[in-house]
Amino acid sequence: MFTGLSAFPLTPLAHDAVDEAAFIRLVERLSEANVDSITALGSTGSYAYLSSDERSRVAQLAVRHAGGTPVIVGIGALRTSQVLTNAENAERAGASGLLLAPMTYQPLTDDEVFELFRTITAYSSLPVVVYDNPGTTHFTFTTELYAQIAALPGIASIKIPGVPTDPKHARARVQEIRAAIPEHVTIGVAGDATAADGLAAGCDAWFSVIGGTLPALAVGITRAAQEKRFNDARAASERLAPLWELFTEFGGSIRVVAAIAEHLGLAPKGCLPLPIRGLTEDQRRRVAAVMDALGLHG
Repeated sequence: MFTGLSAFPLTPLAHDAVDEAAFIRLVERLSEANVDSITALGSTGSYAYLSSDERSRVAQLAVRHAGGTPVIVGIGALRTSQVLTNAENAERAGASGLLLAPMTYQPLTDDEVFELFRTITAYSSLPVVVYDNPGTTHFTFTTELYAQIAALPGIASIKIPGVPTDPKHARARVQEIRAAIPEHVTIGVAGDATAADGLAAGCDAWFSVIGGTLPALAVGITRAAQEKRFNDARAASERLAPLWELFTEFGGSIRVVAAIAEHLGLAPKGCLPLPIRGLTEDQRRRVAAVMDALGLHG
């Protein structure tokens, strides 16, 4: 469950409510593509914008329609008590694991983040993925903090930001983390554009944004890397450079992935939670043009 491809689906909204039918379609699509796990309510799933009840319902739908694929559920929240409630709801829904990011408004210290993870691992019996996403949480983990948290019982994986593009530097970074954490804790790479590099550098998993909407594409890259066909994995990723460039140009992946899902009829137009407005019509046309040029038709 904490190796291979973990696909992060959108949680589409319509009229300011979760579009359950659209979400179910996305989850079933991931199961049919044989992803290794589904991570519902990650950043791509807009967890921070949903109420506790909405998140509980999404967790239930994800498990119910995953077809036996393990489901990891994001539980991050501003208050520890809310995190614990989300964890309890995820466990009741039948989740196989938890994803936890240190959400914050006031800046958090390393000690405060450690205590958050200590509390959740003491409270829940489910394995926990440490979610290091400084671009959204505005908290940056150190390697030393990785080591402290990974020593806690129940920590199963660490989701790290994208690795350096230089293979030697990428390998050195992954080896540095691996040397600091227990052997049983896997390392999962985020940052879709450098995922193939991360897998080649020794990461065990790819926690994938694009995999949540175009799973076959991400499965192909992941399987090539797992078979140690790293040149094939890199070539497949490099072919997608125009898509990765849109991620950067348009301020992150979520708006582009939402536009892709909407273009493919997988989500209603305007599926992101306001005030996130998504892309303009001109930007959407550019996304569609890139999809056509790359032959990405679902």
